[in-house]
Amino acid sequence: MSVIPAIDEIEYPESDGKPLGESDVHRDWMIRILKMLKYRYRGQRVYVSCDLLVYYQEGDPTKFVVPDDFVVKDCDPGRRRTFKIWKEGKSPDVVFEVTSRGSRRKDQVTKPHIYARLGVKEYFIYDPLAEYLDPPLQGFRLRGNRYAPIKPDRRGMLKCLELAVTLSLDDGDLIMHDAQTGEPLHTEADAERIAREAAEEARDAAEQARQAAVANTAQLQAEIDRLRAELKRKPRIRPGN
Repeated sequence: MSVIPAIDEIEYPESDGKPLGESDVHRDWMIRILKMLKYRYRGQRVYVSCDLLVYYQEGDPTKFVVPDDFVVKDCDPGRRRTFKIWKEGKSPDVVFEVTSRGSRRKDQVTKPHIYARLGVKEYFIYDPLAEYLDPPLQGFRLRGNRYAPIKPDRRGMLKCLELAVTLSLDDGDLIMHDAQTGEPLHTEADAERIAREAAEEARDAAEQARQAAVANTAQLQAEIDRLRAELKRKPRIRPGN
């Protein structure tokens, strides 16, 4: 009797035992990138995840990589425990790594090698503390079986062709814009806050307009009253005088 387990009986762990992010800063940025991309692709057939084990060789649970954030287009957006490439039928299209002191070698050497083998089309590394990368935001695009650096445009932005977004830094913070409209990407919470602020501004503008209209009406009525009073004071001219 064979003691070799069948492929469908092999256990694929759901955690690599490592914490999400090396520090509050790194964890917060991993989550923010996740939320920005999830909100961008809401209602679409796009899967976005963060810190999930991606298994890439069926039958071997040691063959996995854990991207900080990744996007898979034309893929069921439902929740998963792990991402098995042979079951999904495709690899991630874009990966983002938030690098740190403990992860910089993996982010710059080990992971890119794996991602290139898996066919990840674009790969971005971001150092929110600007301590380990120079420049602190870098992008790479797959050319054949290896990555070539993405050159910033004249505005200093990196273009992600797969997601049709541009990436740049604003005082060290990662900013993404829609490449066509130029509109910044937001999280759902950001969008709700902006909508509330816009509604409040609209209410304030409407109230100011109402008050101005009331004031104008009062001024007009005062002018009418003044003219009437002036006419009453003037002597009447009788015919024949």
